[in-house]
Amino acid sequence: MKVLLHTCCGPCASACVPRLKAAGRGVVMFYSNSNIDTREEFERRLAAAKKLAAAEGVEIIVDEYDHGRWLAEVASGFEDEPEKGRRCERCFRFNLARAAAARERLGADAFATSLTVSPHKPSPVVFAASDDPHFLKEDFKKKDGFKISVRRAAELGLYRQDYCGCEFSKRKRGENAGT
Repeated sequence: MKVLLHTCCGPCASACVPRLKAAGRGVVMFYSNSNIDTREEFERRLAAAKKLAAAEGVEIIVDEYDHGRWLAEVASGFEDEPEKGRRCERCFRFNLARAAAARERLGADAFATSLTVSPHKPSPVVFAASDDPHFLKEDFKKKDGFKISVRRAAELGLYRQDYCGCEFSKRKRGENAGT
């Protein structure tokens, strides 16, 4: 089975790719992150994802970066939503729809997302963001997935960010500084 892995970043995917491979699945990483607030941050995270792909010996496909489209389709009217609120749900739908379309174009059997390795992303909410029958609802948090991702990212020297990528998350992070 060939799985397209929506890759939010190299560190998160560092626990997902080996788990999928260990289950006998072929993996293609799909770096799709129009939610990221700047091109510079997009590129930093892409470099880490490419480094992981090289270390794992898997292909990586890079989706078009279109933050303006993401703002219009996801964030508009939802700028003041709290983290884990409706804006995040809309963002999950946006990214998973792009992954579903890429899976179909590439002829992969299924797609999954590295978002579920993060303790900051509730897996049931991520799973609810797509009803595509090819969506592999793998909760990568299980079996110490997040701890593994932290360790592997350090071993591989991957850039680890401290916010999801959007300016709204960054703003919230700044508001919580020192608390």
